[in-house]
Amino acid sequence: MEKPLASLTPEQRVARLGEIVESALAEARRLGATAADAVASTSTGLEVTVRLGEVETIEHTRDRGLGVTVYFGQRKGSASTSDLGPSAVAETVAAACSIARHTAEDPCAGLADAARMAREVPELELYHPWPIDAEAAVAIALRAENAARGADARIVNSEGATVSRHEGEHVYGNSHGFLGGYPSSRHGVSCSVIARDDAGMQRDYWWTAARDARRLEDAELVGTRAAERAVRRLSARKVSTRTVPVAFTPEVAGGLIRHLVGAVSGGNLYRKSSFLVDGAGRQVFPDWVRIHEQPHLPGALGSAPFDNEGVATAARDLVRDGVLQGYVLGSYSARKLGLETTGNAGGVHNLTVEPGPDGKDLEAILAEMGSGLLVTEMMGMGVNLTTGDYSRGASGFWVEGGAVAYPVEEITIAGSLPEMYRGVRQLGTDVDTRGNIRCGSVLIDQMTVAGD
Repeated sequence: MEKPLASLTPEQRVARLGEIVESALAEARRLGATAADAVASTSTGLEVTVRLGEVETIEHTRDRGLGVTVYFGQRKGSASTSDLGPSAVAETVAAACSIARHTAEDPCAGLADAARMAREVPELELYHPWPIDAEAAVAIALRAENAARGADARIVNSEGATVSRHEGEHVYGNSHGFLGGYPSSRHGVSCSVIARDDAGMQRDYWWTAARDARRLEDAELVGTRAAERAVRRLSARKVSTRTVPVAFTPEVAGGLIRHLVGAVSGGNLYRKSSFLVDGAGRQVFPDWVRIHEQPHLPGALGSAPFDNEGVATAARDLVRDGVLQGYVLGSYSARKLGLETTGNAGGVHNLTVEPGPDGKDLEAILAEMGSGLLVTEMMGMGVNLTTGDYSRGASGFWVEGGAVAYPVEEITIAGSLPEMYRGVRQLGTDVDTRGNIRCGSVLIDQMTVAGD
């Protein structure tokens, strides 16, 4: 009798998941599918939240799943299950085959090209287990919240501090003969508190995330930063409508790059719903800007040896010398566009915005800006990727004489993404590495700030 998956080592779980994927592919062949792929995964997690010094939630998670896609010529069907037993796997494959037999042919459907499969799976240091139990996680969360509540007398309430630990395994295989998998982890600490003065209350937060818990910021630092951020927003004002330079802190600047990724992603391109249709080779940013993927950075949160179709990931420039070099494509969107996959089925991998040649951090960027708006939080979804129109609620700080003067709120910033990208004046050295887009502060020459 086979041992339960939970009792195996991560390497053994990867091997077992590989066997399950291979059995699904074999069953698809037996049922007449001309091609198939399958992905199997398991994960475990612990998340605890404390609030006002008391434990609020303790959540343990344990998930597993199998997804199967089959092709009969260019007819496609997919099905999934959370039961990894042999009979459930066979039933899932049969369900996918039944669906495929009743779908229309799609000339672009199919697996990624066999020649593009990853031939090796490099060791990227993605798995770092964190052996903490609920009691230890609660202690860390309390340290964060206590530091926040004790940082300033104006901190009057807490939305809580959370500690999370997540580990899992992922295996992908297809009928080209590709089979690859690896374990990975992601851990984090966050804290959110409320400050009050005579003018009212303000909330803010801070967080840290890493694959290796030893690379997390100290819990006390997370709490202290959350408190400092909340306090500095007190007595926020409105500003009159004007056109001014606008700077974005790293944690919100990444959103500007996510809009770029959306605009150059295959689905939006072949649907003609992007302002960058036929944009490859076009000057999009100033000529010193470089934005590139680094999928093999050891231990980084966006690293991966292959994409969701088994295609090998590789370092590449998305923007070089300010010029858009290509798109973000999986095999389906690539075929729709008459191009080749870029190894981005599932998204980008450590998309990195290189700092500007002047090597300035946020303080130096504000000094260069002189007067303008520093955005620290964004609200709303007022971005139209088809036209590039941009209008979102924001809060942050008014800058005078190159330094923060006072907090501002209830404003809207507006412009167009093409003009905003061309108007980038500085990219900071303070790169935020807590996600898949790695970007520092951004200074844009001019945007409309709408207030009173």
